[in-house]
Amino acid sequence: MHPYPTYSTLLLEDEKPARNHLSATISMHPRLTLMDAVASCQEAIDMLKKNKPDILVSDLELPDGHGVEVIRQAKLLYPDIEILVVTIYADEAHVIQALEAGASGYLLKRQAFEELGSAIVSTMRGESTISPEVARFLLKRFQAPVEPKENPLSKREQEVLKWIAKGYSYDEIASIMNVSANTIRTHIRHVYKKLEVNSRAEAVFEAANLGILDLKD
Repeated sequence: MHPYPTYSTLLLEDEKPARNHLSATISMHPRLTLMDAVASCQEAIDMLKKNKPDILVSDLELPDGHGVEVIRQAKLLYPDIEILVVTIYADEAHVIQALEAGASGYLLKRQAFEELGSAIVSTMRGESTISPEVARFLLKRFQAPVEPKENPLSKREQEVLKWIAKGYSYDEIASIMNVSANTIRTHIRHVYKKLEVNSRAEAVFEAANLGILDLKD
């Protein structure tokens, strides 16, 4: 028996190459099982009516409708189901509709191709998995002005966090700052420790709440 729980996953993605890649990512993760991978809203709804997955991973724009409707149906059938959106859309309408319908997290495909397995497990642990670009957008939309508080971060750590908030990967930030990716990871570990957080999205939220990260730059 596996020492940790495993989670059944239903994937809704209409583009075959993306569906195959994401399916393989899920299937290869030791804590995930792929219940099914479907290409349309109707297929997803039919599958949901037959079986309850632990988590639904859903795209938004599908050939026969909108993923938001599938999210709503999933929540009506199973109020405690977790739902992770994986899409290319980061605009206000898509993000807000998905979250209001019941999505637990919102991941852009570029990030999902690298991090889907860990993102699903994080979502199942109760964390809100949100791509940094989306977290930044949400903060700008909802955040009230705050007075800057004591800044626990060094200038270098702030610079790394600024690029993280803009959605850059560790390798991209390393290239911009002309340092190694390991150096960037070290900075990020220090940021997490100082801000008492465990993820990039949480770090962006906390730094903005403290008034030490200007999201308008």
